[in-house]
Amino acid sequence: MPRLRYALAGAGARAQMYVGAIVGAHRERAELVAICEPNPVRAAFHARTVVDAGEPAPRIGAPDELETLIREERVDRVIICSRDDLHAELIVRSLEAGADVIVEKPLTIDAPSAARIEEAVERTGRNVVLTFNYRYSPRNSALRQVLQDGEIGEITSIDFHWMLDTNHGADYFRRWHREKEHSGGLLVHKASHHFDLVNWWLRSEPTRIFASGGLRFYGAENAAARGLGERPARGSHDGGDLFELDLRKDSQLSALYLDAEEHDGYLRDRDVFGEGITIEDNLALVVDYASGATLSYSLNAHSPWEGYRVAVNGTLGRAELDVVERGAVLAGDGLHPAIDPSLAGADGPSSLRPEGERLIVQKHWGEAYEVPIAGDAGGHGGGDVLLLNDVFVGPGDDPLSRPADWSDGIRSIAVGIAGNRSLETGLPVRVEDLGIHLLAR
Repeated sequence: MPRLRYALAGAGARAQMYVGAIVGAHRERAELVAICEPNPVRAAFHARTVVDAGEPAPRIGAPDELETLIREERVDRVIICSRDDLHAELIVRSLEAGADVIVEKPLTIDAPSAARIEEAVERTGRNVVLTFNYRYSPRNSALRQVLQDGEIGEITSIDFHWMLDTNHGADYFRRWHREKEHSGGLLVHKASHHFDLVNWWLRSEPTRIFASGGLRFYGAENAAARGLGERPARGSHDGGDLFELDLRKDSQLSALYLDAEEHDGYLRDRDVFGEGITIEDNLALVVDYASGATLSYSLNAHSPWEGYRVAVNGTLGRAELDVVERGAVLAGDGLHPAIDPSLAGADGPSSLRPEGERLIVQKHWGEAYEVPIAGDAGGHGGGDVLLLNDVFVGPGDDPLSRPADWSDGIRSIAVGIAGNRSLETGLPVRVEDLGIHLLAR
């Protein structure tokens, strides 16, 4: 079979997973023929990875050359890893130029751009794949199996609490994610993963959302209130504290960002207690579903440990999934200051909260029992390998329905978009009022 021809739109750190797959496990099926990226240093970083693997150098072009790259390089599929607010434009342009799309979550950050994607898919008839890798994580798949098998009956409610620690959580407040106009805030950028899981577990759609939250830990005002004093504007300097990121200490971050600053002025290591942060670090939502179930959700971005807890209540009993991805963040422990432990695989310090996962089911009038979780090495407990296989080989018959498309992407961001509106107004928001046809039917 001839290899499918791929273009990469957006060449930051997240693109490494896809480039690595193309030149590695899936090189017999895929080739990277073009990189569309405004920063020449970042584009060259990924081009070198391709060349070092013995493949021809991909053609590099600016964002306004996307259609030309697709046409002249005969691109079959475009992988989009750009800033979140740029997703919709790149998706629509790629579809209209004749290519299918693979896009990182979130699909986009607001309702008007989601509607534009919906219209473009209907107009072109082309495919948009969402890479929701959390679906493929064995622990989350195990919970889906329990619920799908009806072990706890009809689902009545879900309690879902996510903790981001002071390594990983802080990192969203150093980079472009700190600006809601670019990321949609953590309700869209980060929590779209979580809301997709709930939509998938429930096999239902959200209908009404009420949200509360704010910026209560990071940011200049909170720093002043706690008397933190004057701080450097960025972390790449000598003698920094535990909340700072020194790009000089990591070769990949230095190559992708520090060495690239002169071309676009983007600073990857801004102070988490600086000015200009417009996203929230503490969030709570109540979400009603068409099935009749209710979700109670919370997100904290400055926890001393990282992981999540899910409790699903049903008419026959209860299922509880507890996950500790990193049990503690300690001074001098050598942990990468910007690492997502679920992506890299937890290997942090031992503590009273050891890294691990446990799924327990208990039916009414019965003893609790533990459901085994078949994990594996690699990001998200081996889930990334399964996801990439579906992306590059193609999904087969999956009884858990893990592959996701643009419609799943819209349903996941709908919760965050409605949540942002609720934060603004102080009122509950109905999903059907967002102005997206898929959600109003």
